[in-house]
Amino acid sequence: MKLVLMVLLALFTASARAAEGPYDETADARLEVQRALSDAGVAKTSVLVVFGANWCADCKVLDMTMKKDPTSALVAREFKVVKVDVGRFDRNVDLATAYGVPLKSGIPAIAILSPRHEVLFATRAGELADARKMGDAGIREFFKRAAASTRPGT
Repeated sequence: MKLVLMVLLALFTASARAAEGPYDETADARLEVQRALSDAGVAKTSVLVVFGANWCADCKVLDMTMKKDPTSALVAREFKVVKVDVGRFDRNVDLATAYGVPLKSGIPAIAILSPRHEVLFATRAGELADARKMGDAGIREFFKRAAASTRPGT
């Protein structure tokens, strides 16, 4: 009985930690990206893959800004969003690499994908790694430029 309680407590604690921040530490990132790609094909939008971690202050700032208007409206109009947890740079690193995102340049980092799974844009030089210094306006401008650069014909 005591062992069962310990196992349940450990599972509950792990689940609570996963829910503490913007990144689901238990998510299947590849499956989430595939779902978003499918949704993006229907909606005729791009997929915004945000790589980060719950311990990262800049990742939390980026997430908060993405949830506030006017940035939230821009992001919702232009992208299907997938947040990918990179842990302590020991999770989903292969996915970031596949999309041309060098995590060693800092997180948060992003890749923008077409519904056909083509990389349209990726942060390669830690462009969002100082989200705290960028502030809401700087982050919004970054997404405006990124969205404009990934539209067909631009």
